[in-house]
Amino acid sequence: MHGPTLTLRLPEPDDAPALLELAGDPEVTRWFSWGPYTTLDQPRAYIDRLEGQRERGEQLDLIVVHREHGPAGITGLSEFSTRDLRCMVGTWFGRTFWGTGANRESKALIAHLAFAVLDLHRLGAYSNPENVRSTDALFGVGFRHEGVLRDWHRHGDRHHDVNVFGLLRAEWAEGPLAAVPVEVEGEPPAAFPRGGRVASGC
Repeated sequence: MHGPTLTLRLPEPDDAPALLELAGDPEVTRWFSWGPYTTLDQPRAYIDRLEGQRERGEQLDLIVVHREHGPAGITGLSEFSTRDLRCMVGTWFGRTFWGTGANRESKALIAHLAFAVLDLHRLGAYSNPENVRSTDALFGVGFRHEGVLRDWHRHGDRHHDVNVFGLLRAEWAEGPLAAVPVEVEGEPPAAFPRGGRVASGC
């Protein structure tokens, strides 16, 4: 998938060094249940398990590549319900791409994938209430805050509250993300819904 400055594609083994550099920053992974990366084996293991997740229709992660500056981070869809036609989006970027507009464009691309390609009805997202940057970014691209899940996410020995956001197909179509031009190449993996067709076994 191609936008004005970014391309989203499947991660490849050769992307592991770039991911190590981007997610080796403790500030990047501060709110995650994993990281920071400290060895090359960690991003390699992440990339290796993605193929199985795609084959099972569990998760569809894509590397975000800035066409001038190279790999920038990861965005992806998970927690699919093919019966309800919904999923969740998660995104992270290396610190040098914070505040550059890359997150907004990547959300436009991944929302296009969810709504225009996979024909889903709802796209959700989470944020930690203490992570003001992530929370403000979701508000800024049209997601609606729907509540707080108490002690939902465990990171280390601590449980964290989590904001829940949602974006419906009709809201996306009338909002700022749908206005971003997107070019799609190829087809999504067969395990995921496409054009109103729900894949069996998901």
